[in-house]
Amino acid sequence: MIVYCAGAIRGDSSFGESYQDIIEIVKKNGHSALSELNPEFKAAFPLNEKQVFQRDIKWIEKSSLMIAEISGPSLGVGFEISYALYVREIPVLALYDADVEKISAMITGCDSELLYIKSYNNKTELGELIKNFLKQQA
Repeated sequence: MIVYCAGAIRGDSSFGESYQDIIEIVKKNGHSALSELNPEFKAAFPLNEKQVFQRDIKWIEKSSLMIAEISGPSLGVGFEISYALYVREIPVLALYDADVEKISAMITGCDSELLYIKSYNNKTELGELIKNFLKQQA
C-alpha cells in the first residue's frame, strides 16, 4: 500500500522524531511511505512553496491512506488531513503523544468515519497502533 505520512515541518516540529518513527514503521510493515522526510523521496534540489504543495497533493492523490503526527500544531498537516478526508475520501490515522494536553478541536471535533484519532505513550505503542491500522485497512 502507498501511505502518505504527514507531520509538522514548519509548524511545531517538536515531535519530529515521532514523525520519523511513523515513516520507518510504515516501511518496516512493507508499505511505501510518501513523505519529504523519507530519504527515498528526497528532492534533488530545494523546492519552492508551490512545488511543495503540488508534490504533496500528488502524493496524497496516489495514497490509499494517511497517517499523521498531530502532537504539534501545523496548518499544513491540518490542510492535508482535510484534503485526504473530504477530497480523496481515504482513511486517516491521526496520532498524538499522550502527554500533549491540547489537540486541535478541528481534528478532535471532526466526525468523519474515515478519521481515527489515537494517542501513544512510546515508540512501541506507536508501532502497534500503526501496524493495527495498516492491517485493518488492507
